[in-house]
Amino acid sequence: MTRISLLFVLLLSACSVFSKASAPLDAYTLQPLPAVQGPSGARHLVVELPTASGALATDRILIKPTPLQAQYLPKGRWVDPVPELVQTLLVASLQNSGVFRLVGRDGAGLTPDFVALVEVNDFQAEAPDAATHQTPVHVGLTLTLLNETDRHLIGSHRFDATGMAASAATLSVVAAFDAATRQVLTDAVTWVNRTAR
Repeated sequence: MTRISLLFVLLLSACSVFSKASAPLDAYTLQPLPAVQGPSGARHLVVELPTASGALATDRILIKPTPLQAQYLPKGRWVDPVPELVQTLLVASLQNSGVFRLVGRDGAGLTPDFVALVEVNDFQAEAPDAATHQTPVHVGLTLTLLNETDRHLIGSHRFDATGMAASAATLSVVAAFDAATRQVLTDAVTWVNRTAR
């Protein structure tokens, strides 16, 4: 094979790899809690952008085959990076609860009564169970509630939930994320509504 032919083959191989690597991934989102009918409260709340570790601060769907490994599902991503996705879900779920007059994001020009600080501790799929081949999904958030008037700490609490995907297929894993996230949102909204007095 001539040098030019070899170069042509190598270029074709590189283009093929690049094409696969740059192929768009399907995007997935999760659902907030539904709206509760009835009058809303009078208080305002801001949910600041959550903090998260580097492995979670991305729009890729994290899977941890072992506690020391971080990989990503190859065929899907979230519509937003995880911190922004979690913020969107919390804002919508808290607004839908009817306890607050207005729930917004940091920097939205809102003068709130309360501020919620959020840390995303866990938001990942884990190694499939060897016996059942089901894939566990773990969602964990820590919420800290402040009185905005004097930045007084009102309370802090961690919320965790696990979902179980029937397989490691992307749609199945996303459905398990949705179930686990819904449980965390339910518990977090209940706690915030009880604590913000």
